Amino acid sequence: MFVTDIKKDFYDVVVNQRVALLVAADIDALCACKILQALFHCDQIQYTLVPVRGWQDLSTAFLEHKEQFRYFVLINCGANVDLLEMLQPDDDSVFFICDTHRPVDVVNVYNDTQIKLLIKQDDDLGVPAYDDIFRDEDEDGGDSGNESDEGSEPSGKRRRFDEGAIERRIERQRAKREWEARRREILFDYEQYEYHGTSAAMMFFELAWVLTKDTKDMLWWAIIGLTDQWVHDKITHMKYVSDIATMQRHVSRHNHRNEDEENSLSIDCMRISFEYDLRLTLYHHWSLYESICNSYYTACSFKIWTLKGQKKLQEFLADMGLPLRQVKQKFKSMDITIKENLRDVIEESSNKYGMKDIRIQTFGVHFGFKNRFLASDMVHATAALLESTEREENDTTNNFISALDSLSRSNLDRLNAGIELAKRKLIAIQQTVASCICTNLILSQGPFLYCYLVEGTPDVRLFSKPLALTLLCKYLLKAFVHSTRNKRCKLLPLIMAAPKDVEKGTVIVVGIPPESETSDKKNFFGRAFEKAAESTGSRTLHDHFDTSIIELKTEDRSKFLDALITLLS
Repeated sequence: MFVTDIKKDFYDVVVNQRVALLVAADIDALCACKILQALFHCDQIQYTLVPVRGWQDLSTAFLEHKEQFRYFVLINCGANVDLLEMLQPDDDSVFFICDTHRPVDVVNVYNDTQIKLLIKQDDDLGVPAYDDIFRDEDEDGGDSGNESDEGSEPSGKRRRFDEGAIERRIERQRAKREWEARRREILFDYEQYEYHGTSAAMMFFELAWVLTKDTKDMLWWAIIGLTDQWVHDKITHMKYVSDIATMQRHVSRHNHRNEDEENSLSIDCMRISFEYDLRLTLYHHWSLYESICNSYYTACSFKIWTLKGQKKLQEFLADMGLPLRQVKQKFKSMDITIKENLRDVIEESSNKYGMKDIRIQTFGVHFGFKNRFLASDMVHATAALLESTEREENDTTNNFISALDSLSRSNLDRLNAGIELAKRKLIAIQQTVASCICTNLILSQGPFLYCYLVEGTPDVRLFSKPLALTLLCKYLLKAFVHSTRNKRCKLLPLIMAAPKDVEKGTVIVVGIPPESETSDKKNFFGRAFEKAAESTGSRTLHDHFDTSIIELKTEDRSKFLDALITLLS
């Protein structure tokens, strides 16, 4: 059931209990976890933190902890399946679910005792009414017991009664069949598309605000959680802008509160500011030239993978009057006179080159005087640490803890290491996109576009991770739309596959909706993948919390694709 008062129905319930925190491996979940940890430290609530990568991890974690814990908090996992059916918990276990995945499973919505959903009601949820989905058993068995009680009646009368009873039973069965058909239709419409709701970090920040325990650190984590949804293309532009406005009000409140305090200029202070900044990834920590080449917005606009695109980029830099020597050195070392009005200069030239949305509403932070980061810098750095392939393959718990630590301002070394990893990842994505487009690896399969990264492609190990592959997918589709002349192909979604585990012979498959500025970001591939796997008997693993990401046996790939083409045609 939906929790209406998050303080009373969630926080006050767990305040004197031991809690198990099961946290999904995405940036928004990490930020929500940091906010909740800070609140738990304030009130000395004991908790155990367990990172979970998929449904199997979630089941294992629950089995290991169900004896010691009664209360489980699930962050960015658990809302879009029938959780009680999957975990089979005891009657006294209670699950608090704060999850951005939509649609929310109807059984979770209408379970009043064990499932508590910490989900914003003003999101466009569209949950079907209870009576359309659930039907009490006693409605079906109305007159079944009456027929044999009339043994003493004359036989003619009994026959007439029997006919009446049979007609009533047939009528009931027909009504039941109609109801079931309507129920299937309603559920299909409701569950057809996967999309995302309000950031989990924002939900927990609102809890901290209600408890009057919100700090600037918590506010910054909430902003990073929201920015993660924008960077990884999970929410619409409208939703992003309205959530940014909410965060801006909180930022103004915090900045105003600190204006009179003496510590507002202390060396270790933290200042969050609203920025109307450039869509150039990590440009504060890179050179401007490399950032323009590796940011998907500018790279796709210039078609940087072509000679013509490279020439266009040189013209763009010349139009701004920026010397190459300045542009190719580290941003921090650039001439201060150039940096002063750089944003305006870039925006002016971008408009001439058709890049009208080069600036985006976001937030920046200063730690002391020296360290400045944008929210998107934090997202890229944390994601790179979370999916780092530097250590052993199965070192996911260490990666999770590194990523979690990088969000604290006391761990700037780790954050800077994450930024270096993020640069390498962005370069790998840009090079892969260039090679896929130049060698025509993107095939039109009818109802969708398809691209397969073969084993032996540079950096292929990096793309066995879901966040990296999704980012590559998004970048590749945008680049393809900019470079193709086929108008029909511009409206198609993209499915991308990359080797997951060569020894086991599996590939990871991701599907993303068509590229458009007005897209509602709803993804229909989750249901389509399930149906295609079912109809062909393909050996698939639907283990990710995002249903549009699956694992598939390499040899089943062609029959799975054929089934998808048939299904979506």
